[in-house]
Amino acid sequence: MKQVLVDMHRLKYNPFNGLYSVCINLGKALSRIPLTDMELVYYVPKKDFGIFGADARYTEHRSIDKYYRFGTRKYDLWHVTTQLSWYRPFNSKTKVLYTLYDFSYLIEDAGNVKRNKRLLQQTQERIDRADYITGISQFAIDEARKHLNLGNKPTQAIHLGCTVSTFPGFDSPKYRPTKPFLFTIGLVQPRKNFHVLPPLLVGNDYELVIAGLNEFDYGKEVVEAARKFGVEDRVKLIGPATEEEKYWYYKNCEAFLFPSYAEGFGLPIIEAMYHGKPVFSSDKTSLPEVGGDAAYYFHQFDPEHMRAVFAEGMQHYATYQPIDKIKQQAARFSWDRCAEEYIDVYKQMLV
Repeated sequence: MKQVLVDMHRLKYNPFNGLYSVCINLGKALSRIPLTDMELVYYVPKKDFGIFGADARYTEHRSIDKYYRFGTRKYDLWHVTTQLSWYRPFNSKTKVLYTLYDFSYLIEDAGNVKRNKRLLQQTQERIDRADYITGISQFAIDEARKHLNLGNKPTQAIHLGCTVSTFPGFDSPKYRPTKPFLFTIGLVQPRKNFHVLPPLLVGNDYELVIAGLNEFDYGKEVVEAARKFGVEDRVKLIGPATEEEKYWYYKNCEAFLFPSYAEGFGLPIIEAMYHGKPVFSSDKTSLPEVGGDAAYYFHQFDPEHMRAVFAEGMQHYATYQPIDKIKQQAARFSWDRCAEEYIDVYKQMLV
C-alpha cells in the first residue's frame, strides 16, 4: 500500500494562528475519507498523536528533522502543506506535493528587499523539489508565476474549507456591545488595514468590534484613526476571540468588514457568509475569488468611497435580503471537498 506523509507540524504553534486551523481542519477531513489504495501518515508533534483518531497513523515531528530525517524513502508521497515548511524527504524517490499560500509580504513590506528576496528564494527551492503544486487560491498560483519559475509542473487551486462551529446557547462574550455593531477579525497587523474602518462609524451609532491578537504597534494606528474621526469610544479592540465568541459576534453583527489588502485566501469572509451576513471586503488579492458576487467591495480606501459602498450595500441588503445567495457562496468552501480534492491529487501522483 502506498504511504503518504501529510505534514501537519504547524499544530505545535498558536491555536489562534491560521496555519494551525488549516492543519487541524484538513487533517480531520482527510481522516474521514475511507482509503484502500493508500495510507496517510500524519507528521505531527508527539503531543498530538491521536488528534485525528486512534486508528490514524502518526509519525513524530522534531525540529531537528529540518537538517536530516532517517527513513523518508519509505514514503511514496510527501505533502508539504505550508509554504515555508523546512521539512522534506531526504531522497529523490519520494514525490513531493507542495502547497502555496500567499505572497502578501511583497505587498505589506515591499521595502524590505533583502528579506523578500530571501523568502522568494526559499520558496523557489521548494518549488524546484516539488512534482506537483497546489495553491489555496488561483491568485496564489498566479502570484507565484509572476515572481518565480514553476516550469511545467502541474498546478491546481484547491480552496480551503470552512467549518463553522455553532454554539446556540452561548451568550456571554468577553465584550458585549451596547449598540448595533460591525465586526471584523484577524491579527492586528498593517495588511489587515483595520485603520480605514473608523470613518464608517461617522454619522451613525454603530460600534466596531475588532477581534484578533493585538500585540503589534499597528493597534495604536487603529486607535489613532478612531480618535481622528471622533469615534474612539465606539472602536473596540478585544483581543483573540474563542470559537464561542466568534460565533456570537458573527451571528449578532449588523455586517462584517474585511478591508485587507494582502490575503492568500480570506477565511473570515466565508465564516461571516455562513451566517448570511452582508460582507464588505477589499477587492484586493484573493478576496474577490472567495467573496464572489455575494460580497460588496471597497475598490479604494478613502473615507468617502468606503462610506458610499457601505451605505449602498446595506441598503441593497435590506431591500433584497440576499441571505440565501450569501449562504450558498459560503457553502462552496468545505473541508470535506478540500480533502477530497487533495486525495484526488495524491492518487494522480501515485500512479
